[in-house]
Amino acid sequence: MKKRTAFIGAILSLIPIGQPLIIKNGVILSTIGLMLNVPEKSHAESGDIYFNRGIDKYDAGDYYGAISDYTKAIEINPRDEDAYFNRGLAKRNLEDYYGAISDYTKAIEINPNNADTYHNRGVVKENLQYYEGALKDYEKATSIDRDAYLGWSGVGNMKIKLKDYYGAISALNKAIELNPSALKVYNNRGIAKWKIGDEKGGCDDFKKAISLGNKETEKWFKTEGADWCRNMQGSQKLVHNN
Repeated sequence: MKKRTAFIGAILSLIPIGQPLIIKNGVILSTIGLMLNVPEKSHAESGDIYFNRGIDKYDAGDYYGAISDYTKAIEINPRDEDAYFNRGLAKRNLEDYYGAISDYTKAIEINPNNADTYHNRGVVKENLQYYEGALKDYEKATSIDRDAYLGWSGVGNMKIKLKDYYGAISALNKAIELNPSALKVYNNRGIAKWKIGDEKGGCDDFKKAISLGNKETEKWFKTEGADWCRNMQGSQKLVHNN
């Protein structure tokens, strides 16, 4: 039993932190631009320059520089949802998690129907180990976009953290349905299955993750996982209710 507990702890460490998304396109003036006078249009375009320069600095790893440019874009247009969104991502990369949450929350105030913003705020809350809050944000993302595979993966991962293993399996099933090549999702579903006593099902998922190229799971499997899973081949499925 002690060895099994150690195994579960080791494989749980493989659960990945959610992956944030970034807005890549600057604001494009369409027919609305025809309604602006020349000074107003120049003002808006200068905001776009800072926004796009912020993207370039972010891509170069200059997160402080990116934050500075996004801040200037926001000063020009305080309703620039995308600038708040990307500034939040830069702050997250600098581990300014509370600053990132503040920016994502402001972006949500401007546009409460952007699934990506809820997803990214969920990632930051996950970084802070605020799993209940992260779960709510991931669930909100999936309610807005039912095809958000990363959102479903986030829901599943947080439910594992909160010990709702059946709920985790349901969410990860949906993530796999949307992306059958999601190697990390198979790994995490395997963890949830182990936790409810479906050890054979868990091993099948670990093997699937390995077949898709999950090197971390493969490394564990070569050191001790193979013995565990080999012993499960002839075992009946056992599901615990607690």
